[in-house]
Amino acid sequence: MISKSNIKLWSSLGMRATFGLIAIELANKNPNLIITTSDVSTSAGLDRFKNKFPEKYIDVGIAEQNLIGVSTGLASEGYDVISTTFAPFQTLRCCEQIKVNLGYMKHKVCMVGLASGLVLGNLGFTHCSIEEVGVLRSIPNITIVSPSDTLELYKVLNEVFNLKGSFYIRLTGGSNSKIINKSDYNFTVGKSVELLSGQDVSIIGCGNILGNCLEAANILKNKNINCSVINMHTIKPIDKDKIIEISKKNKLIVTVEEHNVIGGLGSSVAEVLSSEKHNCILKRIGINDFYSSGGSYEYLKNIYGLSTEKIIETIASNI
Repeated sequence: MISKSNIKLWSSLGMRATFGLIAIELANKNPNLIITTSDVSTSAGLDRFKNKFPEKYIDVGIAEQNLIGVSTGLASEGYDVISTTFAPFQTLRCCEQIKVNLGYMKHKVCMVGLASGLVLGNLGFTHCSIEEVGVLRSIPNITIVSPSDTLELYKVLNEVFNLKGSFYIRLTGGSNSKIINKSDYNFTVGKSVELLSGQDVSIIGCGNILGNCLEAANILKNKNINCSVINMHTIKPIDKDKIIEISKKNKLIVTVEEHNVIGGLGSSVAEVLSSEKHNCILKRIGINDFYSSGGSYEYLKNIYGLSTEKIIETIASNI
């Protein structure tokens, strides 16, 4: 349940461990819930879950295509299914199965991609995931949500099975993740949240990188550059109305994401703007379509212009 103490606890644990705690609460409320994994019970924070609900936990081993197949079969028999493994393996390794079983055949599965973005940078780009939003966005009948923090993860997981279609939930950041939402708030899939108001620049972000966006906006305010910060947690379907609204009143829109600038949040915003009359400039910050060498999370964020300082530099040079 949502409380100030839980928000603090969840943040210290990070998205993955919090997912495991939320899963227990979901299972207590939903007799039809089954979680399927590919050998990631500890990594997904699910050890307590599988011990408490062994009948609701299925591990298919390191066989991600089978993971989608088994999940689809369960969904076809009326179960509410959450599948999970590390983001590149949850998505790209079984892309055809996602396309056919979830997109085309419209079976409903909630896929949770662990440790997406750059957080596993020390393992290299086999484990970083910077491409999956662009791929899944092109498959019909899949909603894509990138929660800003652990509280928002709680909110979306409690909404998933009240809505139609399959979901991909993209978890970013590590342990001691930034708290973006300090208390309960109205969350609606497909509707963005304005975290900070400002009339010069609109920063649109998704995932835990929004913490850096908020830090950058607060520093820029001292330089007389007023930024609004928009939490665009749902990348598909994107909040077109909000994008059009801010395009009419701001000089500059900056998108910030732990994803390739091709195909992700920035591309989604650009697609909306391309059909509208506006006088603002769009600047996309993200992975600029190249693989660097491996490195720590902070190192890679700096390389790709995603650190607070680099976000500030980009905005200041484009205003």
